[in-house]
Amino acid sequence: MENVEEHQDEPHRVSVVVPVYQGSRTLPALVAEVAASTSVRDTPGGRPYLVDELVLVDDCGPDGSDAVIRALAAEHAWVRPVWLSRNFGQHAATLAGISASGGEWVVTLDEDGQHDPEDIGRLLDAALDEQADVVYAAPANPPPHGAARNLASRSAKWLVSKLARSARANDFNSYRLVLGEVARSVAAYAGPGIYLDVAISWVARRVATVPVAMRGEGDRPSGYDLHRLVSHFWRLVLSSGTTPLRWVSVSGAAAIVLAPVIAVVLLIGRATGRWDAPGWTSTMVLLMAATGAILFALGVIAEYVGMAVNMAMGKPLYLPVRDRRDGPLGRDDVAPGGRA
Repeated sequence: MENVEEHQDEPHRVSVVVPVYQGSRTLPALVAEVAASTSVRDTPGGRPYLVDELVLVDDCGPDGSDAVIRALAAEHAWVRPVWLSRNFGQHAATLAGISASGGEWVVTLDEDGQHDPEDIGRLLDAALDEQADVVYAAPANPPPHGAARNLASRSAKWLVSKLARSARANDFNSYRLVLGEVARSVAAYAGPGIYLDVAISWVARRVATVPVAMRGEGDRPSGYDLHRLVSHFWRLVLSSGTTPLRWVSVSGAAAIVLAPVIAVVLLIGRATGRWDAPGWTSTMVLLMAATGAILFALGVIAEYVGMAVNMAMGKPLYLPVRDRRDGPLGRDDVAPGGRA
């Protein structure tokens, strides 16, 4: 077994993953900021870390980002390009970059400069202080988007938090730090169309957040039009689990239980002369029985569909990991009283 005490003085090694769609104007500045962390430095809490690699995933955008990525990779040995065959979207590109990473920790950043790489140290401190597999940056200021988009985002996250009890959707953010082995496992099993943070929530033992100031997008046009935003919303909702299918099962079971009760009530009403419409009682009894049978059948089908959905999304039955004391979460050379 690896002896964690032998590695107490080693810095935490971080891979930074950036999905790139329209980054020709913003990538050079982002890379310059990340460069400051490619040599060993300390977090605000006094823990040493460095960025081992910056993985830039070319998602085949329309602005010539590929040429910028080539130039940056030629200039910096720690910049690693990943080339996708076509545009697959932010989540797929992020998963591709995570799969290609090799760091003890994986940090994901947006290409547009909203996320300050200087905050990586704060995320790492939170992970070690709280022994968290995942740390999200919690915007300390309103996101730099329009009011309608911000409202839609909050509404979608509220809905998912109700549908998927294990997912803290209100914490989801594309600026995140994830334990390397957890992140790469997610990239290996996540199915097509899965929302990355929902997939992470399936296996993360503990999740933390850190308040972080988000910067503006500048004059860079947003890569999300209405169609992409709607698609993003539906991916989030559909990835949230099979709770809506379970509602169908519950309604079917309820109908089976209530149908005989309602039928008895109708027969008693007919016998006591509360209603005299010919054929009405028998019609309602048959309708209740048929409705109950249909809803019960739909409930059974929904259970099978739910199983198939979980398999299609790649939800694992379990995820084995090494002893956390032998990994980066068990390596902390800062005394509890010496943290900033």
